[in-house]
Amino acid sequence: MKTVEPVRTFEQIKLLADSRRMEIMRLLMASPATLTQLAEILKQSPAWVRHHILALEAGNLIEIGEVRRTGKVTEKFYRAKGGAFLLQEIVLPKGQKPAIVFSGSHDLALEEIAEHLNKHVTLLSLPVGSLDGLVNLRQGLCQISGAHILDETGEYNTPTVRHLFPDRNVELVTLAHRTQGLILAEGNPKGIKKIADIARGNLKFVNRNPGSGTRIWLDMELKKQNIAVEQINGYEVEVKTHSEAAALVANKKADASIGLQAAAHQHGLDFIPLFEERYDLILPRENEKALAPLLDYLQTAAFRAELNALTGYNPSHSGEQVSV
Repeated sequence: MKTVEPVRTFEQIKLLADSRRMEIMRLLMASPATLTQLAEILKQSPAWVRHHILALEAGNLIEIGEVRRTGKVTEKFYRAKGGAFLLQEIVLPKGQKPAIVFSGSHDLALEEIAEHLNKHVTLLSLPVGSLDGLVNLRQGLCQISGAHILDETGEYNTPTVRHLFPDRNVELVTLAHRTQGLILAEGNPKGIKKIADIARGNLKFVNRNPGSGTRIWLDMELKKQNIAVEQINGYEVEVKTHSEAAALVANKKADASIGLQAAAHQHGLDFIPLFEERYDLILPRENEKALAPLLDYLQTAAFRAELNALTGYNPSHSGEQVSV
């Protein structure tokens, strides 16, 4: 089975940004070929093809797979080093402040932290949900992640982190405990009282993306209550952040969603609390030095004051390390 190989350097990306080289790469991903064969397919001279082949070979994207000798004729068959290539390089700003990429579950407190630390570090957010954020951390696409994944055992985050990082020394630090529940239109005109009500046919629901901690919780709860997702109008409508979900309800494009109490409060919406969760930051220990400004800030009274100002946030365990 052929493999998908990551493209890790800007030099490789620059090579593939050339449409002519990309075309050669695609041909060599499909099957090995000689300079002459490529020249015939591309309707170019062998010298033209050779120029690009040498560049791709120097970039470690292709290799000689076979050499055939027929009499005095020697043919080199080139092949791509992967069946496909995955571009996964993040372009970061270059300045005096270090740039840190966060990828994981959306959190309102982190947005305020980013503003507070802006003088010392540029904190960039890639909200993809708890599970995909941890996958991005595993793949080196970010320096820190955030998650609130409830395991079937009732434990938050640690079972998933153990599973994804069996060979890595990672650290879990609690950001806060947060209240989640039903985000509803102001005045709750549809009279929603519980989870089962979102399956009523006259309601429009907006969901969170697969892999988000909120979606994982909801799917577990629906299974527990024997509620089929097909009964929920809008189950397939997905957004990536609590703020987006609340905004859709506020703009009357949805009647209900599941999300943070703080997001509902910011939009002046009604809210029915359903559960309190632990939201943790996850980072490889080798990133501790780069993340020191953020980690240090979690220990301050100023940070706890910020959390207390956010409805539904509990700072009593903020900054504590969680044993993995």
